[in-house]
Amino acid sequence: MTLEINGRNAEALIKSSEISKKVQRLGEQITRDYRDKDLLIIGILKGSFIFLADLVRAINLNPEIDFIIVSSYKDSMTPDKIELKADIGASIKNRHVLLVEDLLDSGGTLDYVRDKILSERPASLKICALIKKKKNNQKGVPVDYLGFEIEDKFIIGYGTDFAEKGRNLPDIYIIWDREHIT
Repeated sequence: MTLEINGRNAEALIKSSEISKKVQRLGEQITRDYRDKDLLIIGILKGSFIFLADLVRAINLNPEIDFIIVSSYKDSMTPDKIELKADIGASIKNRHVLLVEDLLDSGGTLDYVRDKILSERPASLKICALIKKKKNNQKGVPVDYLGFEIEDKFIIGYGTDFAEKGRNLPDIYIIWDREHIT
């Protein structure tokens, strides 16, 4: 299926049924790994909100949930300077923290948030990302729970956006540049 977002063509990449199955498996694995731990889940907003909502419903535990808001894309298709817009409210020290991100692209945002959390000395920190792009210039951010690995294409849907549009799409789409002809 093809659609148009902000004047660009978008082509379906991952269907919502595949996403749902993957999220359920990730939730089961996280449940096993944190069974006897006091878990704090931190979502990176705005992109992670749909993934995080589905993921926490697939986790059979009673975690505390908090958020951090950072921005790096502005209105373009390339990452920009990372800006902290709202900080985490929960205490992190000596807690088992699971950081949830929708998309690991360059790794800059995740690296920034990971360093921030580590500076507050959690008991442990693991990272869950729905999507990781295959890139040579990616920062070495370790991902403990990964949904999908994709080629280095600009995507939208299931929380990810292009200039704040497309987050509500249930599937994940590739956005093509103006020169791409399908």
